[in-house]
Amino acid sequence: MADRPYTLLSCGMSIDGYLDSCGGSRLRLSNAADFDRVDEVRAGCDAILVGAATVRNDNPRLLVRSPARRAERTARGLPASPVKVTLTRSGDLAATAAFFTTGRSEKIVYCPAGSAEQTRSRLASLATIVETGPGKDVDVTAVAEDLSARGVTRLMVEGGGRVLTQFLLADLVDELHLVVAPLFVGNSRAPRLVGDGSYPWNSRRRATLAGVRQIEDVVLLRYALSDRFFAEQATGEAR
Repeated sequence: MADRPYTLLSCGMSIDGYLDSCGGSRLRLSNAADFDRVDEVRAGCDAILVGAATVRNDNPRLLVRSPARRAERTARGLPASPVKVTLTRSGDLAATAAFFTTGRSEKIVYCPAGSAEQTRSRLASLATIVETGPGKDVDVTAVAEDLSARGVTRLMVEGGGRVLTQFLLADLVDELHLVVAPLFVGNSRAPRLVGDGSYPWNSRRRATLAGVRQIEDVVLLRYALSDRFFAEQATGEAR
């Protein structure tokens, strides 16, 4: 599909493939050096997308942290941080969430038609509300197409697991940044990286490993998931 942003999926997991533990506090999978790397990647994107569960559970600000990177963006006529995007099936998002209350960049909430009225009643004064279709779930292909129409050319998807699964199953991801943390969760009730499904990358179509990098005590695995990755690399080298 041509009319969609170049899409980079960024996530971290334990050695045994979990995004988090079952405890009350968020499991720290990364380290300061890797957080800075993620900040650099964010600064190079037009929009950052997370699911509603991530907004509720982690209360992320989704801002570029580095003053130098924010200044570089504004010098190019861009907002200091990318557009914030979230997906919700129910509209159950608090207006006080940091997603809505921090930063001056645009906020967009995508929802199915069935929850559009509730979502607008709660959030219309804080974000642009966009319906993606009549189904019970958000149509991520429609999300990608709508973001492209809004001028988003580079999208960073940060999770959680349901959103990662949706984008991967829809074959909408061009590049995967997977950080592996040096720990085990060891609890099958904990959230896994992705859910069940028929993924485009399998024993007959293996993803291409494009890079491996140690960042202190974690490892970054970079995978090419589409031909657009190689075109993007060539364009970057030409610059």
